[in-house]
Amino acid sequence: LFAEGAPPAIYGELRGRSPYTILLYNHYDVQPAEPLELWHSPPFEPTIRDGKFYARGACDNKGEIASRLTAIRALRTVLGELPITLRWIIEGEEEIGSPHFGAIASKYAPLLQADGCFWEGEGFGPTGRPELLLGTKGLLYVQLDVQGTGIDAHSGSAPILPSAAWRLVQALAMLRAPEGHVRIPGFYDAVLKPSEAQLAAIADQPNMDAELREAYKVDQFVDGLSGAALSERLAFTPTCNLAGLVSGYTGQGSKTVLPARAMAKIDFRLVPDQDPQDIVAKLKTHLKAEGYDDISVTVFGSAEPVVTPIDEPLVQRMIRIAEGYNGKKPSINPIAGGTLPLLGALRRYVGVPGLSVPGNPTYWANGAHAPNEHIRLDDLREAVRFNCYMFQALAS
Repeated sequence: LFAEGAPPAIYGELRGRSPYTILLYNHYDVQPAEPLELWHSPPFEPTIRDGKFYARGACDNKGEIASRLTAIRALRTVLGELPITLRWIIEGEEEIGSPHFGAIASKYAPLLQADGCFWEGEGFGPTGRPELLLGTKGLLYVQLDVQGTGIDAHSGSAPILPSAAWRLVQALAMLRAPEGHVRIPGFYDAVLKPSEAQLAAIADQPNMDAELREAYKVDQFVDGLSGAALSERLAFTPTCNLAGLVSGYTGQGSKTVLPARAMAKIDFRLVPDQDPQDIVAKLKTHLKAEGYDDISVTVFGSAEPVVTPIDEPLVQRMIRIAEGYNGKKPSINPIAGGTLPLLGALRRYVGVPGLSVPGNPTYWANGAHAPNEHIRLDDLREAVRFNCYMFQALAS
């Protein structure tokens, strides 16, 4: 499937015994492998060590592609056909925000019609509970640029020349309070209060505090959060994150310089019903009102938050199927802290309900987006088994 300026998306369809149709979504692009020196083996030479498969993209997202494809092959070999009809799209721009997925979904909407959609999926928790994800936060990614002097200057000129670095730092302080509150007027106006069902699902999630502290190498979380309070903050709180900041001399040793330019990259994670276009307008208005209208704002990406309600019939059906697989009550995450930009396009152009289901060979320490990304081979086998079970259960 083609859209101007985009790498092709891969599409396939296999008709099954039942006309009930599921659309599968995955992506074939990966994050850059740098820093290469932190890898224990070459990132693009797949390596198996200690029951784990190491490679860039092993978890995000090739492992799930392998598990789904293997399950399809197994079912066709054993049963002679698939129990249900599958449509599958695998795009090549997820890691840069799926900028052309909307154009693809609009152009090829008839090919993507289905009774439900399964995005790149979840796995099984540390106690074996199946995991279901019902949505993701939205995203607004911007770059702020300040131009002070025409060229870098000797720092002895600081009493008489403007500093782009200080100008930007002072503007950034107007965006976010030390405790994390976003200072942009109206930023929280459209925030939708979580439902009782969503809060109950959060409260029922397993406590992963110790595992997460180990994964992120921290002694404690912000404000000493733990348990359900930690999960609630992660799921339902919109944020203003300073992703990068560059100005002046940052090499080894010293250089007394007054920077001519300064740049910051900021990402806002948004919750229902915040609109990224509304937020960027409020950001510009706020900077101007505080006297920082000389700071340029460039938008590099945006995506709306998308959440499937817990009472959606497809969600309820998958809860029953997941519990039927191993007898363990599924863990339901109403909304992830990250973003899948394609979800807005699927909702807008295709209108199919969706969620992430078990069947992805992933776990909390898989190193996605980091050096030594990997999957455990036991998780891969479990993912294949679940996909086989799920496709058969959906036919009944």
